[in-house]
Amino acid sequence: MSTPSIEAPRAGRIAPKYTRNGSGKGNFEMIAWLFMRISGALLVVLIFTHLFMNLMLGDGIHAIDFGFVAGKWASPLWQVWDLVMLWLAMLHGTNGVRTIINDYADKNSTRMWLKTVLYSATVVIIVLGTLVIFTFDPCPANATLDQLPSFCPAP
Repeated sequence: MSTPSIEAPRAGRIAPKYTRNGSGKGNFEMIAWLFMRISGALLVVLIFTHLFMNLMLGDGIHAIDFGFVAGKWASPLWQVWDLVMLWLAMLHGTNGVRTIINDYADKNSTRMWLKTVLYSATVVIIVLGTLVIFTFDPCPANATLDQLPSFCPAP
C-alpha cells in the first residue's frame, strides 16, 4: 500500500524555479533589511509621541484643525519631526513594496516597470510633503482681513 504523495506548496506555476542569481547585489539587501528594523523602531517612537502630544496632552481630536496645524508648524521642532516621520514612513513602505515586487514579479521587465512606478510615486510624495511642511504659510501677506484665520495678525 503506497502513500499518496502531496505536491510541495508553491510548486509548479505558482512558484517557478528561481532563476535570478545573487551576484552583484553586494550588501544592499542586508542594508535594506537593517533599515527596515531601525526605521520601524524609530517610526513607532515618532508616531506614538506624535499621537500622545497631539491627542492626549491637548484637547483631543476636537482641537485639531487648520489653526492647530499652523501653530504646530510654526515651530522648527515639529516641522523636522513631521518631516522625519514622512521620510521614514515613505522609505520604509517603499522598501517593503520593493521586496514584494522582487518576490512576486517573475519577468525582469515587469519588475523594472513596477519599481519605476513605485520609486516615482515615492519621490513625488516626499518632495511634495517636504514642500508643504516648509512652505506652509497660514497668514499670507496679500490676504484681506476676512480671508485670514483668526490667529493671524491684521495686515
